[in-house]
Amino acid sequence: MPTKSTKLAALTARIDERTPAHRDRAIDGLRALALLAVPAGHWLVGGFTLDTGGGLHNASPLATFGALAPASWILQLLGIFFLVGGYSSYLSYQRRKGSTRQWITGRLARLGRPVLGVTAVWALLLPTLHYGFGVPTGTLHTASTLVVQPLWFVGVYAVITALTPYCVRASRRLGFWSAAPLLGSVAVVDFLRYGPYAEAMPSWVSLLNLLPGWMFAYQLGVTWADKRLGRREAWLLLVGGTALFATLLLAFHYPASMVGVPGESRTNSHPPSLLVLALAAAQSGAAILLRDRLARLLRRPAVWAPVVIINLSAMTILCWHQTAMLAAAVPASYSGEIPGLTAAPDTAGWLLARLAWMPLFAGLLVVIAKFARPLETPWDRTGMARRAAAGVLAAGFGYFALAA
Repeated sequence: MPTKSTKLAALTARIDERTPAHRDRAIDGLRALALLAVPAGHWLVGGFTLDTGGGLHNASPLATFGALAPASWILQLLGIFFLVGGYSSYLSYQRRKGSTRQWITGRLARLGRPVLGVTAVWALLLPTLHYGFGVPTGTLHTASTLVVQPLWFVGVYAVITALTPYCVRASRRLGFWSAAPLLGSVAVVDFLRYGPYAEAMPSWVSLLNLLPGWMFAYQLGVTWADKRLGRREAWLLLVGGTALFATLLLAFHYPASMVGVPGESRTNSHPPSLLVLALAAAQSGAAILLRDRLARLLRRPAVWAPVVIINLSAMTILCWHQTAMLAAAVPASYSGEIPGLTAAPDTAGWLLARLAWMPLFAGLLVVIAKFARPLETPWDRTGMARRAAAGVLAAGFGYFALAA
């Protein structure tokens, strides 16, 4: 009788055999790495406190442990995600059989289905949890905020994906330097909001960084796939990005954390600052330089199989990882303050306890993914009435979450 290890070995071998020879394993590996960094980062900084009524409220350990900010330089891999996104979109766009409009519609549908699914399911969960299990309203507002938190990324990514044809034209016209105007745009906005005229600037000026800030690495990915970005340019990205990053930190006193810290007046990520682009440039350069080594490593079936599984569940991981953490924290809130879970994240013990809880979060995400994975596939058997109902539920959940 085959053992579990034998079955696992057979599965990894089968996945490896079914992988097309032309598949770019390095790109898939980079995407999987960036994907795993999202739940890891959110789970590490997603602390809670309990109010007197037993309700959960968000609390970040970075408010107490500012020295941990450099860890966000490693866990903030959205630059890599947009890099490989641009690379893959370029190749997909070049292989398209229909019109540009059909290609964009298909790509946006792939992004929208899982988002619609998770928000519709949560719209049904909210009254069930409140009226069926007595979950406090405060906890529901906190949960809604956490579920919506990663979905902004999907929205920005969708807009940038729709602009892929323009990114391709820019690459063919300007080559490697097609990303430079995006970098310059963010630098100008940062000067306006942080420079000598900052007090005279309206608060909305920072929003001008939203699109060019995240589009920067995507444009680099398009240029890379278009063979306008090689090793020489990669070295320039790595060295130049690192130098700019250090300069912004040391000379211009940008916040060290790549994620928002409660109580801080400035943030790097919402919307992205020039520091985010500097990090993305350095990460992109390193990724391009390490591509061949990564490809060789991923020829091993045991290493390649997890990458395939992660990529097949990309949107499920993005949309449902906060739900996995909540699946542990909400029931635990009935037992009072539990270190690393419902107790305030203000001690070193909390950090160690949170690391111990993370395997449970990962296990819960695997279980949830088994049921949520079909939401990524085309809804061919879903009629218009059910799609409309899902849309209404999703809109209701969005309103509840944003009004929290």
